[in-house]
Amino acid sequence: MSLLTEDDAAAGLSALGSPVRLRLFRLLVRAGDAGANVTDLVRLTEIPASTLSHHLTALSRAGLVRQAKRGRELICTADYGRVNALAAYLTENCCVGLGLGCAQDSAA
Repeated sequence: MSLLTEDDAAAGLSALGSPVRLRLFRLLVRAGDAGANVTDLVRLTEIPASTLSHHLTALSRAGLVRQAKRGRELICTADYGRVNALAAYLTENCCVGLGLGCAQDSAA
């Protein structure tokens, strides 16, 4: 059984539905557990800080990005547990058939 509700999964997929947020999220995945500070993300993405903040907030609200203060820096990391839960939600009933009692269900 999935750890996410349908609403949680929809929120995560919606947050990743923006090309900018998808690119930003993939950049955080590349950064690994160390994450990346917002200043570096602005430099790497060439997105203005206020716009980047908007996108990071959307990813954070969906549970896909964690943000933590480290001194004067704001460090962002991808939440791998949440991403794995999203993938599990999408595939949890893979190939079990539709339960309609037709030949396609038994072939699966």
